[in-house]
Amino acid sequence: IDTTQIYRTSRLVSELTGFPVQPNKAIIGANAFRHQSGIHQDGVLKKSSTYEIIDPQSVGIPSSVLVLSKMSGRHAFRERLSELGYTLSEDDLNRAFQGFKELADKKKEVTDRDIESLIAEELRTVTEMYHLDHVEVSCGDHSIPTATVRLIGPGGQSLADAALGTGPVDAVYKAINRIVGIPNKLTEFTVKSITEGIDAIGEVLIRIESDGVTYTGRGAATDIIVASAKAYMNALNRLLTVKGATKNVKGKN
Repeated sequence: IDTTQIYRTSRLVSELTGFPVQPNKAIIGANAFRHQSGIHQDGVLKKSSTYEIIDPQSVGIPSSVLVLSKMSGRHAFRERLSELGYTLSEDDLNRAFQGFKELADKKKEVTDRDIESLIAEELRTVTEMYHLDHVEVSCGDHSIPTATVRLIGPGGQSLADAALGTGPVDAVYKAINRIVGIPNKLTEFTVKSITEGIDAIGEVLIRIESDGVTYTGRGAATDIIVASAKAYMNALNRLLTVKGATKNVKGKN
């Protein structure tokens, strides 16, 4: 008997009869070799026989599946990064893992595309003169959009302000401008979905212009308003970094 054909045969029978295989079905069910608990994932990565009495390949299943969620630990996260081709330093891994845990609290399951977006945002991080600490908006079809923003500025001081706008994003940007106080013009604002589903991650790309120079900012989050705020702060920090470097050069001259 060729046991490696069990999974394939099961799928064929299911397709021909129209009866789906229950996810919790032993050996051939979708959950048979799926591991979501952090303890289980760590155990399977160290020694698969700890939680798997048979090798999934022996029944025709390519490999076990580690479902990344809020219960997943650092070991499983690092392993998935390795599978996706990422090698991070310990400090970068710590920051990425923190971002992963925050995302996992909002989503039932974190996909590979979610992780790729998370790492991309980590890699494009610029020196933060101002850090977005909190953003809150109030809007509706019969109310004026209002935003309250709190930033952590140079020296670690907490700076907060509020503003009204034509929409929630406009209100957020105006509140940020009241704090940072750097004149600029928004020239481009683009939103796209990175992942699928109602809890998908949205990415915002913006471009701002100051003194004839264009600065690009990107931000991603499950909340598009938060993603918009992150993108704006990313662009502003680039602008502030360049302005600071220019001042230093002029000062030396």
